[in-house]
Amino acid sequence: MTKLHVAGIGYRPLDKKAGEAVCKSDVVLANGRLLDVFKGYAEYETVKDRIKVLSDIHETMDFLREHINSNPRNPNSGYQNITLLASGDPMFFGIGRLVLEEFDKDVVEIYPDLSSVQIAFSRIKETWTDALFVSFHGGPDPAKRRKLEYEIGDIPSLISRHSKLAVLTDRVNNPAVIAKVIARSEIPRLSLRGSQGEPKQSQERPGTGSAILVDEIASLPARNDSIHIYVCEKLGYPDEKITEGTPEEIANLSFDHPNVVVIARKGLQVSGPGFGLKETDIRHSKGMITKDEARAVTIHKLRLPQKGVLWDIGAGSGAVSLEAARLCPELKVFAIERNDEQAGNIAANKDGFGAVNVKVTKGEAPEALKDLPVPDRVFIGGSGGRLGGIVSYTASLMSVGIIVVNAATLETLNDAVRALEENGFSADVCEVSVSRSKMVGGKRHMHALNPVFIITGEKA
Repeated sequence: MTKLHVAGIGYRPLDKKAGEAVCKSDVVLANGRLLDVFKGYAEYETVKDRIKVLSDIHETMDFLREHINSNPRNPNSGYQNITLLASGDPMFFGIGRLVLEEFDKDVVEIYPDLSSVQIAFSRIKETWTDALFVSFHGGPDPAKRRKLEYEIGDIPSLISRHSKLAVLTDRVNNPAVIAKVIARSEIPRLSLRGSQGEPKQSQERPGTGSAILVDEIASLPARNDSIHIYVCEKLGYPDEKITEGTPEEIANLSFDHPNVVVIARKGLQVSGPGFGLKETDIRHSKGMITKDEARAVTIHKLRLPQKGVLWDIGAGSGAVSLEAARLCPELKVFAIERNDEQAGNIAANKDGFGAVNVKVTKGEAPEALKDLPVPDRVFIGGSGGRLGGIVSYTASLMSVGIIVVNAATLETLNDAVRALEENGFSADVCEVSVSRSKMVGGKRHMHALNPVFIITGEKA
């Protein structure tokens, strides 16, 4: 059986076990950059005649598939031991993941070096236990690169929730591009509490009927001098360089590859509830918001997965989207809204609460749904009289899942039940009737809100 030894290099000598594995290998695979690094290692002289230089990850994986017996195209290749040189720690956003997805674990041995991120944080003398790690490795071609968890446009929202980001860049998603995205954005101040720890009260925006926070969290930019960017170029090379600056300064510079970017935001205080946002916390217009109590029941009925896709159709202010996104940070939430003002409110709320996993889609359902990923859950808070068509379209995509419809009238209730059942969903109905206390003449009175019917359709 052929053995594959994945050896990380770049920052320190190979340990004894890794060095022995490299020296006994029949072939050593490396790209041009890593070959230059490896020439400084003691093992190079022993194996220099067995080195094969490969141009990219695709050529490398093709070679391995050709010669490793656990996935044999060429079982008589004659290679008993293959070394693949990797940068730093192969298991940290590296080739180790691809190798272990392709080959059995008993075929592969991993010998890690320090990661570039470890080195970067040591160079800038910052801790890294409180950092979020993001990789933009993969190049410009979406058809060839691996799927990225985050896109570069998510950086501002990520900064709103994390005091430090460590970013592995590529030549397209480079430090200057990252800095420009930050410099051009309004990074929200994510705080729902006043100086004494009490929630701040909302007030009406004059002439609009729209509730806002007193400190305007949805639109107030952070002071960019609180954000520092460190660009760590060519770590481990003789011409290693560290550059520190504001987003505006870094945006106007160019940097050598490879590099690691560390974004540090000083004084970030993330507060507020993980679940249970108040109507007064959320920017909305003309009362167009799912009320607190109905929203809580709606979220419960959706039974949200930790990962997957939620459509919030007729999203209004985006209140349900926000709660879902904050509860399940790895859930992809699509807020679909046809009204310009409402869509603007959703975008402001998304940025204000750092809800990086909310995507705003401007348009009318079902047409606006055509290019979205298939949902696991669907919430319909508004349909514009097109409920039947919306349910029919979403149901055609879902082999299993849950659709929840909120209705304020008996007619919509009946339409929802009929549409769900006609499309293969079971239908369950609950009514949420809420009364809230209000002081009148020095006495506390209960005032009823309009009831809301919550219809849950499930296909198992």
